[in-house]
Amino acid sequence: MIEYRNEILGTVIVMVALMLLNFIASRIISRFGKARLINPTRKKIISKINNLIIYGISLIVLAAIWGVESKQLIVFISSILTILGIGFFAQWSILSNLTAGLILFFNHPIRIGNKIRILDKDMDYKGEVTDITGFFLHMKTEKGENLIWPNSRILEKGVEILEDSQ
Repeated sequence: MIEYRNEILGTVIVMVALMLLNFIASRIISRFGKARLINPTRKKIISKINNLIIYGISLIVLAAIWGVESKQLIVFISSILTILGIGFFAQWSILSNLTAGLILFFNHPIRIGNKIRILDKDMDYKGEVTDITGFFLHMKTEKGENLIWPNSRILEKGVEILEDSQ
């Protein structure tokens, strides 16, 4: 037990830091969501992405603390990133929609309940935003049609807010 004292102490410190970072990040996301009147479902998606990043970094730090050789760790991480890279390249729209979902969450003025018009040269899309998920924006048109737009397309197109939900 004494021979692993430093590793155990490092693990405890990483776990405490993990819990502290999760707490602080969830408070920031919650306050930001309340201030901008963001749907709780969207806040939950952003929280999950945040947790994934924090846990990934924590696992790498723990592997280093417990003496996994840096060469082995680098080979393992680069292999995983290569596989993910190939998968995301094959499905580029998934990654771009997820990234666009983060941008829509933090920086875009569109909110659920807004009446919007998507400026497209071919067609005129007008309707009410019914939901914004991690990948898609759901919109109900004036004709009663339910349209689902990929988040990346919303950022590519011009969007006019016709009527604010507040």
